[in-house]
Amino acid sequence: MIDLYTWSTPNGYKASIALEEMALAYEVHPIDITKDEQFQPHFLKVSPNNRIPAIVDNDTGQSVFESGAILLYLADKTGSFLANDGPLRWQAMEWLMWQMGGFGPMLGQAHHFLQFNPGKAPYAEERYGNEARRLWGVLDRRLAQEEYVARDYSIADMAIWPWAARFEWQRIDMNEFPNVKRWYKAIAARPAVKAGFKVPNPEREIPQVD
Repeated sequence: MIDLYTWSTPNGYKASIALEEMALAYEVHPIDITKDEQFQPHFLKVSPNNRIPAIVDNDTGQSVFESGAILLYLADKTGSFLANDGPLRWQAMEWLMWQMGGFGPMLGQAHHFLQFNPGKAPYAEERYGNEARRLWGVLDRRLAQEEYVARDYSIADMAIWPWAARFEWQRIDMNEFPNVKRWYKAIAARPAVKAGFKVPNPEREIPQVD
């Protein structure tokens, strides 16, 4: 059994989707970041950076924080969704790091200025809006070459997809990125993704595209 500490954010969905895809038993512990629950002492013992998600693997006693590290840990634990070696492993690692270093942080800034603080900082809105579009273009060109970012469906897709699901907050028209749209819809149709997206809020629905 794995304890999952999470909330309804793109990073949180990475962990719950991976746990569902890998058919691992887990118990959800919601950490309501709108109420500053991420600063509670019991959570800081698991996640010293006061960010969700975090896990505790009760089989081993291992705790892991940071969503990318969690994906790598779970892939290693189950031997799934990440090649053991060779080019496919490193392609998945490249795209996982791309998400962790760019597609997540930059889109998070776009959310902050475009969705939550429109009109307050025109320069920041332009900067992060443009960077969001650039990153979407990078992803679209990659998906013109491969069905998934590392050819086979992997933890890299599980990392990237939840951030793509916030396309409206980024002022992105997915019809301008047809390869991402095809990929997005294919992943959104996966039963494990549907289940993972409802953690910890079962009322949440995946944003749909025409």
